[in-house]
Amino acid sequence: MGIVITGGTVINASEMGKADVLIEGEKIVGIGAAGTLQAERSLDATGKYVIPGGIDVHTHMELPFGGTSASDSFETGTRAAAWGGTTTIVDFAVQTKGQNLMDGFETWMKKAQGNCAIDYGFHLIVGDVTEQSLKEMDLAMDEGVTSFKMFMAYPGVFYSTDGEIFRAMQKAAENGSTIMMHAENGIAIDVLIEQALKRGETDPIYHGMVRRSILEGEASHRAIKLAEAAGCPLYIVHMSAKEALDEVIAARDRGADVFAETCPQYLFLSLDDLGNGFEGAKFVCSPPLRDRAEGHQDRLWQGLATNDLQVVSTDHCPFCFEDHPTLGRQKRLGEGDFSKIPNGLPGVEHRMDLIYQGAVAEGRLGLRRWVEVCATTPAKLFGLFPNKGTIAVGADADVVVYDPTASQTLSAQTHHMNTDYSCYEGRQIQGKVDTVLSRGTVIIQGGAYTGKKGHGRYLRRDRNQYLSGR
Repeated sequence: MGIVITGGTVINASEMGKADVLIEGEKIVGIGAAGTLQAERSLDATGKYVIPGGIDVHTHMELPFGGTSASDSFETGTRAAAWGGTTTIVDFAVQTKGQNLMDGFETWMKKAQGNCAIDYGFHLIVGDVTEQSLKEMDLAMDEGVTSFKMFMAYPGVFYSTDGEIFRAMQKAAENGSTIMMHAENGIAIDVLIEQALKRGETDPIYHGMVRRSILEGEASHRAIKLAEAAGCPLYIVHMSAKEALDEVIAARDRGADVFAETCPQYLFLSLDDLGNGFEGAKFVCSPPLRDRAEGHQDRLWQGLATNDLQVVSTDHCPFCFEDHPTLGRQKRLGEGDFSKIPNGLPGVEHRMDLIYQGAVAEGRLGLRRWVEVCATTPAKLFGLFPNKGTIAVGADADVVVYDPTASQTLSAQTHHMNTDYSCYEGRQIQGKVDTVLSRGTVIIQGGAYTGKKGHGRYLRRDRNQYLSGR
C-alpha cells in the first residue's frame, strides 16, 4: 500500500522546500509539488518538517563492561531509538583477548538478529591485534563491516599499543576500511586514578578530574600522526575536549583524511553534573564531561558549525543507578571507588531532539546542518548513502515527520530507554517527533509505537564515501 506524506517541508542536507513525498513498499518513489502525488494512504505533515531518519553510528547495546552489561538490549534500545526519530544504528561488535575477530562479529549478530525495531549495522572493536585478526579484517569487510574501532584507553581491557594500532591502520590502508579511535592516554590516566584513590578521592567527580582534557588532546594527536603515517582514514569517536578538536582542525587543514564526532552529553552537560556526591555516577562516561568554564562546549558547537566536527552520535551505553531487575546494582558498583563505576550514559532516544534544541531552536546551526550531522554525513562516512540519510527517489523510506511547534519535558518517567534515570531530567525542549517510518512501515505515530522487533535488517555497509575514487 502506497503512502503519501503531504504538506510538509522536506529538509535534506543540501536543500529544503515544500513538497509531498510518495512511498511505495520500502522505497521513496516520488517527490512533487503539493497535490501532485496520490496514494491509498495519506499522512498530513502540514506545518511540520519531513526529514530522513536519524542515523546513530555509535551505540553499545548489551555491551559487557565493568562487571555488568549495558541495560538496553537490541530490542529495547532500537525501540527507544525509533521513538526519537533514529531509524538506523551502527553498534559495536567486540573481539575480546584470545578470541578471533569474526567470533565477535558472529556473537553480536546473534544478539541483534530478530530483535531490532530498526535497521542496524556493526563496527568491529579490535581487542586483540594478531596476525589472524589482521587477516580477519578482510573477512569482516566481506560481511559489510568497513570500520574498526581501537582504544588508547582502558589498559588491560580494550587497550592497544601504538605498534598494534599502527599494524591495524596499515591493514585499513590496504583494504579501504576506516579506523575509529577512542583517543585518551589510558596509561597516564591510570597513574592519575591510582594517585587520586590513594588520596581518598573516591567520588564520581574525580573521574572527570583525572581524565584530563590535555590527555584526550595528546592521544588525538598521536592517533592522527599514526594514521597519516599508515595512510588510512581515521574517525575519532566521542570528542569532548577543545584540545582534541584543535588536533582534528590542524589535520583537516593539511588535507588529512581525519573525521570526528561529538555527542549530546558533551554539548549540554558538564563537570558540574559529576558533583553532588555519588549522584554524579549517573553522569560517568569516558571521555568525561568537561569543565564548562574552560569553553569546551562552545568550541564543540563551533566545530559543528564549521564542519571540523562532522557527526553527532550518542555513545549510548546505559547502566541503571539503582538495582536492575536482572543486572543488579550497576552504577553503584563504584561506590567508594569512582574507577569501578560502569562508564556510559543513556542517550539514543533524545539525540535528534537535543540537537534540534541546541542547533536550531537556540540558533547555533540551521535546519539543513541539523539533518546533515544527524543523518546524512553518518550515512556517507559509513557506507550507507544514498539508501539512508536522504529524502530522495530510490532511497529507503526511512522518514521522520518532526513537529517544530511541539514541546516536551525530558524525564525517566516518560522515556523508553531501559534505564531508571535521565541525564536531562526536567529539561524542557522545543520540537518533537510526530511520525516515524522505517523502510515504509509506520513505527511511531500519534504517541504510540506500532513497530515490532525483528523488523530491522542487518546492513552491509560500503566504505567511507568521502574517500571513494582515491
